[in-house]
Amino acid sequence: MKEKDRVFDVIVIGGGPAGIMASISAAKENKSVLLLEKLSKIAAKLKATGGGKCNLTNTLSTEDFMGKFGKNGRFMSHALEAFNANDLRDFFASIGVETIARDGFRVFPLDHSSSIILKALDDELERLKVKVDCSVEIQSIQKEDDIFIINSQSNIYKTKNIILATGGLGYPTLGATGDGYIYAKNFGHEVTSLHPAMMPLFTKEKNFASCKADTIAKAILKVDLPKYKKLQLTGDLIFTNNGIRGPVVLDFARELTPIIAKHNEVPLLISFLKGMNEEQIFTHIKKEIEKNPTATVLENLTTLLALSVATEICNICEIDTSEKFKNIDGIKREKLIKTLAWTPLTVTGHEGFKNAMITRGGVELKEIDSKTMQSKLISGLYFCGEVVNIDGPCGGYNLQWSFSSGYLAGKIASLEAI
Repeated sequence: MKEKDRVFDVIVIGGGPAGIMASISAAKENKSVLLLEKLSKIAAKLKATGGGKCNLTNTLSTEDFMGKFGKNGRFMSHALEAFNANDLRDFFASIGVETIARDGFRVFPLDHSSSIILKALDDELERLKVKVDCSVEIQSIQKEDDIFIINSQSNIYKTKNIILATGGLGYPTLGATGDGYIYAKNFGHEVTSLHPAMMPLFTKEKNFASCKADTIAKAILKVDLPKYKKLQLTGDLIFTNNGIRGPVVLDFARELTPIIAKHNEVPLLISFLKGMNEEQIFTHIKKEIEKNPTATVLENLTTLLALSVATEICNICEIDTSEKFKNIDGIKREKLIKTLAWTPLTVTGHEGFKNAMITRGGVELKEIDSKTMQSKLISGLYFCGEVVNIDGPCGGYNLQWSFSSGYLAGKIASLEAI
């Protein structure tokens, strides 16, 4: 039979974690499965995730896990029931990859390398006889009667069931160009507004660039706008030449990018002192002065902060670092205490999708059956992974969702392929 006349039981578009798992899940039901990937190799983004260490999932309970995804988290319940974090670890163990959670939370391959993950997944696809075609540029997808027809530059593919696992828009060099959103729209699906997420942010203030060698542990970030006053997050922060990065920034960027799109800039308040209030800070400095009456204000502040950060806060408040605290003008001293409690910083932008790890937004969830990942509009059309309107924070959340939704979509699609 010629390739163009063959009708596959399931075709998966997108060779990332969701697409790979969907292919494996479908093939385990002894169905003919084809995986199409636009790049020359599958799993390019998976290979790069977590700096190549591959944080696969985490150890949270399902309820707590879903809670980290906000209001859309409940949509995940059926996928996680079908394939949770323990199932994922068991699956990888079954294909020769042992995992470990050294910090009790984040789960990695035992050797902290994504390469072993990729090799094991490749071998499993081959064992299950999944046909993998790479470097496929899809030009169109139509449905005629009960058959989906996929046209590429050099081939025509046919299937009874199609799974869109095309990812989002983040890191376009790794294949994420938003193709799935176009396919979904062509089938009548709504796609929400799309924003880059999980990336460094630019700030108006550049004075903290001198502090980039120091990581601020457990910094607290909050939005200084009345409508968004509940937005607050704690984690490690690092300054850059142009702004801020670090785990807390990557996670907070998910919340901030839609606000930046609306307001152009977003005022933040940052606590470098784990939430110490003005009274506690003043009391601490007084005690330091009692211990060492000849100490300068900078020496007082370095009992609380890294030298570089303490210096910049003095500069912001126009205070000579060689002065003693008691000799500082009262207004400047008050400003210093206020700034130590909450330092203002204004986010002005980001690099867009260029270095965004994930996309915020996607195919509208109300048009997808959460029990099957099948479209409510088009029979035989399934979605999984980042292409849908679900995104989570750093820490294995998004990969687990990709694997879980891919598993469910693949399993159901294969059962429908009669």
